[in-house]
Amino acid sequence: MFTGIIEQTGRLEKKAKNRLVLHVGHLSDELKIGQSVAVDGCCLTVVEIVGPLITMDVMSETLKKTVLGKRKKGDLLNLERAMKMGDRFEGHMVSGHVESIAKLIDVKEDDIAHYLKFKAPENLSNFMIPKGSVTLNGISLTLIDVKDDTFSVGIIPHTWHETNFHQLRMGDCVNLETDILFKYSLKLQEESEQ
Repeated sequence: MFTGIIEQTGRLEKKAKNRLVLHVGHLSDELKIGQSVAVDGCCLTVVEIVGPLITMDVMSETLKKTVLGKRKKGDLLNLERAMKMGDRFEGHMVSGHVESIAKLIDVKEDDIAHYLKFKAPENLSNFMIPKGSVTLNGISLTLIDVKDDTFSVGIIPHTWHETNFHQLRMGDCVNLETDILFKYSLKLQEESEQ
């Protein structure tokens, strides 16, 4: 499990058929083989560490259904290590199991914030409500507005500059995971009504 609070970005050094090699700097000193790391919101396992480089296996299914398949050498990727029991919990519960991708369709700046609007599969809007949580590229965010197949979020300057969001351009896609607790509560409600 993760919290959606990005620790840092890593740079994609190499993408082989089913492997990603990331330059993560000093974060590699705190990792070990077998640990989970959320990479742009996808839960991946560290399989090799060489200096500041980590290697992770990636199934073809993950490459096809997430933005990781489109990433290229030099791209910045958001990184978060798995939660430790007893740590401060600052975002929301994130599984690292990306459900879909969402496409950026509008960006506005107002005061200090960037407001981003995304288009996503309509069926996922059932799991989103205004002021609820959503995870985009591994970042825990609060939903501002939710329509049939669009939703919007606001990004504060710290998040904008410390994640790969500052590199987003119109039409770019991000990994999307809806709130797991909200999905479970809906499922329990449906079962209790039967």
